[in-house]
Amino acid sequence: MKFGQWLGLLALVAALVLLWNLRQSLMHLFAAVVLAMALCTLVGAIQTRLRCSRPVALLLSLGTATLLLAVVATAVIPPFVDQFSQLLSKLPAAAETLLELLRDGLARVSQMLYGTREGGLSWLRNGLIGGADASSGLSSGLGGSLGSGALRLVGLAGGLGTGLLQTLFVFAVALMVAVQPVAYREVAVLLVPSFYRRRFRQVLVQCGEALSAWMVGVLISSLCVGTLAAIGLSLLGVKLVAANALLAGLLNIIPNVGPTLSTLFPMSVALLDAPWKAAAVLVLYVAVQNLESYFITPSVMHHQLRLLPGLTLTAQLLFTVVFGPLGLLLALPLAVCLQVIVRDLLIHDILDPWKRHRLAP
Repeated sequence: MKFGQWLGLLALVAALVLLWNLRQSLMHLFAAVVLAMALCTLVGAIQTRLRCSRPVALLLSLGTATLLLAVVATAVIPPFVDQFSQLLSKLPAAAETLLELLRDGLARVSQMLYGTREGGLSWLRNGLIGGADASSGLSSGLGGSLGSGALRLVGLAGGLGTGLLQTLFVFAVALMVAVQPVAYREVAVLLVPSFYRRRFRQVLVQCGEALSAWMVGVLISSLCVGTLAAIGLSLLGVKLVAANALLAGLLNIIPNVGPTLSTLFPMSVALLDAPWKAAAVLVLYVAVQNLESYFITPSVMHHQLRLLPGLTLTAQLLFTVVFGPLGLLLALPLAVCLQVIVRDLLIHDILDPWKRHRLAP
């Protein structure tokens, strides 16, 4: 290799290292773009309905979003925080009840197999008892460590401050992009060679349309899941309906992982009342998720790009490993954009012409 080639390779490696070190900032920037697309989708809907100019539609959108946030902050968050704190306080008791049920079930199995409640499964039942005692001893030991608790509080305060600054950055950038989306899109277009700018602009527009379709579909799907969960939990007589239903709607945004997490909380509450209620809650949430997967989502997302479940789960794993919890939250919009880019840029513009060239006589 010549000196210029070595220099180019060194510049490429340096650029990749720089991008790797800036991956968290890039994820915050992508989160701002997603929020900006949500605001632009709302602005476009208002413009279409009211036939007004973009500045007026933008002001109406910001006013609507501010009013909605104020209503949520005053009417929804306080009871949710109260019920969620009660929910967390019930989890240790629910875990103890579950361990007691498991020990009793193992004793009955041992009675049927060996004719005695101890039998050959006593080692497993004693292990459950020992695990419960060890966890309680560990929690009491941690509770007595005041110094480590103070350090955790300091670290928590620093983390909250950093998270607040990052959230403000995301909202500020999202607002600036939503005010002038075309200008910022053209800045991104200028980063590619001049002969490819027209095509790249089309791909960016398609990415924006795919993100808009995904956000509208997820919003409708989450509202339906939260409503169905609230109705089902009310009919079953499970406590803390509002907190569990809101958690089901919010966690529905994260596919695969979110619905599983949302099932744990109502099952823990129902287990304290009766074991059959916990089983009924599990059946309810499985039915709601199947209804959402096979009926609600296909009907509200028929214009959206279809993502295979295996690819979605793989994207969640990879983005979580690389970008952390924010990568898990943004895995689906990232996958939507990457699918557009791979389909249009890699397959349509590179691989298909190369294949036609290879097959030409």
